[in-house]
Amino acid sequence: MNIRTVRVEDLAGMQDCNLHNLPENYTMKYYLYHALSWPSLSYVAEDHNGRIVGYILAKMEEVDEQEGQSAINHVPHGHVTSISVMRSYRRLGLAKKLMLQSQEAMSSIYRAAFVSLHVRKSNRAALGLYRDTLGFTVKNIEEKYYADGEDAYAMQLTFEH
Repeated sequence: MNIRTVRVEDLAGMQDCNLHNLPENYTMKYYLYHALSWPSLSYVAEDHNGRIVGYILAKMEEVDEQEGQSAINHVPHGHVTSISVMRSYRRLGLAKKLMLQSQEAMSSIYRAAFVSLHVRKSNRAALGLYRDTLGFTVKNIEEKYYADGEDAYAMQLTFEH
């Protein structure tokens, strides 16, 4: 199993992994936006044949002028947009490795203060990874966050510099 930074030619494999595993799907343009804007934050896991069997799609959060943020007060922080591992490759530690690679890049390259993510309240496996293994904490519950009306936990992990 090999984990490496994403390349443009990986995007179709990432999208395929997403479509097989998650109800939240993204356009190819969205994957490309992440890969070109933050090339060091998104990673893929590939099997011995070079097939994409997992990925993490991540970014740095930008200043949101519409929500009243100013560039002066903005704290640089990362966000995990999506992470997925094909079912037959789960329980091998790939999601943890993908998360750690991305978190390290956020912290060391962009000097992020923390990383955030959203997770379905019903996703016990992901909650275990984020909270119990990686040390994330629940910051908020966002009601009806997902298109099907399910609530999300807004989670965060603070980095130590």
